[in-house]
Amino acid sequence: MNPSHDRFEPLSRREISERTLEVLNRGGWGNPDVLLVEVDGGRAVVKDFAPRKRWVRRFLAPRLIAREEEAYRRLEGVPAIPRLLGRLDGNALMIEYRPGVFLSRSLSSRLPPGFLGELEATIHEMHRRGVVHLDLRHRSNILAGEDGRPIVIDFASALRFDATTAWGRALVVLFGWVDRRAMEKWRVRLG
Repeated sequence: MNPSHDRFEPLSRREISERTLEVLNRGGWGNPDVLLVEVDGGRAVVKDFAPRKRWVRRFLAPRLIAREEEAYRRLEGVPAIPRLLGRLDGNALMIEYRPGVFLSRSLSSRLPPGFLGELEATIHEMHRRGVVHLDLRHRSNILAGEDGRPIVIDFASALRFDATTAWGRALVVLFGWVDRRAMEKWRVRLG
């Protein structure tokens, strides 16, 4: 997706089907399909619950979509976080596509020296904004972008707290240990 685009035209269900380039991940019973879709001459990721059972679409999907949408909204402008492009409907979100490769030990010698520091700064900024990812240990949620910089994706499990209050900040510290432990794991594996 062209980073200069501030808005996008919502796609219809038919257009999603016609413009899908690849199914990046076929979701299970309670998870969305993750699609790579052609949009305005660029690419975007669509997280779509439409193929799930009716009760999932009606009760679970709207809550999960709203949760992830709020996390992306709070993190708008953080360089390592793809931009939220919008909600297609109650069952689907569209997110900026950023190509990259999953983190692994084999990448350690090819990552720029500042990669881990930038990843740590991203986690700190997420926490400052009241978002705790909770799933950064999973290698598919942190990518090394084509420019060698970190990309953090998939905020479906994220918790959000009001970081303007003492209670909210305390909860970020409490739950944030999960993200900080993941960062330690990546330092050991990639260091």
